[in-house]
Amino acid sequence: MARSTYISENLTQEQINFLLRLDELELDIFSLVQVRSVYDFQKTDINETLENLVHKKILSRIERGKFCRLNFRNDMTIGCFISDNGSIAYWSALNSHGLTDQFPNNIYIQTTKLKRNTIIFGTSYKFIKVAPHKITGIEESGTGNHKYRITNVDKTIVDCFDLPEHSGGYAELIRAFYNAKLSSERMIEYCTAIDNIAATKRMGFLAELIDKQKMKTFIKFAKQMVNAKYNLFDPAGTEKGEFVNDWRLRLNISKEEILDICNKQY
Repeated sequence: MARSTYISENLTQEQINFLLRLDELELDIFSLVQVRSVYDFQKTDINETLENLVHKKILSRIERGKFCRLNFRNDMTIGCFISDNGSIAYWSALNSHGLTDQFPNNIYIQTTKLKRNTIIFGTSYKFIKVAPHKITGIEESGTGNHKYRITNVDKTIVDCFDLPEHSGGYAELIRAFYNAKLSSERMIEYCTAIDNIAATKRMGFLAELIDKQKMKTFIKFAKQMVNAKYNLFDPAGTEKGEFVNDWRLRLNISKEEILDICNKQY
């Protein structure tokens, strides 16, 4: 951004210099801690400068101690920025990976820290706290200061079977599993990480039913995880349907219905 952009009767020289420093570092979103480490405020207090720039509608406050340029609206970046070790996950990741055409009402963030759901610039953020051992299968998307973390395709599928209430509906999740290109090795790694036997059984059964390509190793792994307890195939469904002894599952969604869901494309 050109220096002349900041020449205004409403801006002090200190504020102009600070904005130029943000330009130099290409920072569109930043924390109070960050700017303290990269800019030496000699005449005025850093909090005073930031407060004035927010008041003058040059910066926006995201939450306490975190700011962005006035028109910065990358909701994925913002969601990860305001959460410790946070990653885009569940329904939001399904949509980002092209595995569902349904847009969630929230941006779903997986994190190891408890954080209250919030609305920022009109976007709703839902934070899902999980145990640290479940944080795996993360990749980065975006560039520069706009980067954000997101679960990869395999981990997204596993996470959604782990907590299907955040997946946008069980039929959508079945269809996403059918369409996703999955790796047996990654699926085994992530199922081991989440440590949810019922979810592993459901994915193993589904992979076997639809004869999913390159999943034989995973199916074998999942069968080794089968325990004596019967679980519903759809955990939110009713207690009804065929019992499948090999997988210790009760199909409250029939095999025919599952295959019909898979064959209905977006």
